[in-house]
Amino acid sequence: MKRLALRGRLLDFMDDPALAGAAACCRYFDDGILLIENGRIVEVGEAAQILEKLGDATLVDHRPHLIMPGFIDTHLHFPQTQVIASYGAQLLEWLQKYTFVEEQKFADTVHADRHAAFFLDELARNGTTTAAVYCSVHAQSADSLFAESHRRNMRMVAGKVMMDRGAPDALLDTAQRGYDDSKALIARWHGRGRQLYAVSPRFALTSTREQLDAAGALIGEHPDCYLQTHLAENRAEIAAALALYPDARDYTHIYEKAGLLGEKSLFGHCIHLSERELGALHDRKSVAVFCPTSNLFIGSGLFDLAKTRAAARPVRVGVATDIGGGTSYSMLQTLAEAYKVLQLQNQNFPALDAFYAITRGNARALSLDGVIGSFDTGAEADLVVLNARATPSMAHRMETVETLEEELFVLMMLGDDRAVAETYVMGEGVAC
Repeated sequence: MKRLALRGRLLDFMDDPALAGAAACCRYFDDGILLIENGRIVEVGEAAQILEKLGDATLVDHRPHLIMPGFIDTHLHFPQTQVIASYGAQLLEWLQKYTFVEEQKFADTVHADRHAAFFLDELARNGTTTAAVYCSVHAQSADSLFAESHRRNMRMVAGKVMMDRGAPDALLDTAQRGYDDSKALIARWHGRGRQLYAVSPRFALTSTREQLDAAGALIGEHPDCYLQTHLAENRAEIAAALALYPDARDYTHIYEKAGLLGEKSLFGHCIHLSERELGALHDRKSVAVFCPTSNLFIGSGLFDLAKTRAAARPVRVGVATDIGGGTSYSMLQTLAEAYKVLQLQNQNFPALDAFYAITRGNARALSLDGVIGSFDTGAEADLVVLNARATPSMAHRMETVETLEEELFVLMMLGDDRAVAETYVMGEGVAC
């Protein structure tokens, strides 16, 4: 039995601060120990109480750093690592000019393998231990990502993109081939180690009704799998979708008719939704994924968190980087941009709310509460060690910080990969 004890300042969340309040939402130990056995958390508490129980456990002392559950990213694109920082286009032009060009390269397994290794390295370097990931249309791209993630024992939710129109021929499958390839990938990877499958029609513009129905059939046959797609990111996209589906009441209705709304359905962006559409997402417990850096970079609009979480019919929300429309792998930088997006709408995003969102909040968005995203007994020991004094600017600012919430705000506004001192995956340290 492999036993590890991590000592430091410990913070995780018990509930959403917006609902439970600051006093009851989290647990914090100024000098705590996480006891880990065979990659799972078995005890958390004050160091003075646990030190005497360590026995043969290896003790690693991270004081004065802050130890939290590993960050979770609910929407990003593995084939787009070399699309980041592509200049000057909004969504539909950006896809044609940059994304589709790059994704064609993933027909080559050697290329896909190399990028999978880089992608997972970069996530770990930024403290992200779980992500919901789009691969390319090529089944081998999903094999590359899953194989590398499985080798590292990381928990990934991923799937091959399904596209049968609206893209270059080299990126098109058919409704039947998309179904067959996805079904084969589910058989190979879903539930293998820590790998989970997401049926992934890119969006309504690149899937015919037949393909969306095939995606719905896959979800019906494999209800424990996820569904991920894009919804209402850009006004031109919405107009184009409704032109392709003239019988739809609105954009969300296109997916409703195919049976794609559900508790494990992740809808990227959700910026321009009507009240009816928000109600439909609420009724089916679907997740709207807030992607602030890409929404700003591509000029799509501002996600309205207050409207999405309105008390009458709140929608579950995830937060994500959306690499490569997004501009940083860092969930800390993503929180900084989320704060600014909400400030522009006279909404606040307190630090406790923000760090809940990328830990237990995103675990709940992925229906993995208690599995990842917390220090719960039995949870997988995916962890991040944070240094709020990692840069001269941060250290200078920290001289005046007096509270934990102030420190968290410094981390989210000034932090990036340099603030990640260590990342652990199932209790194993990962080089950063």
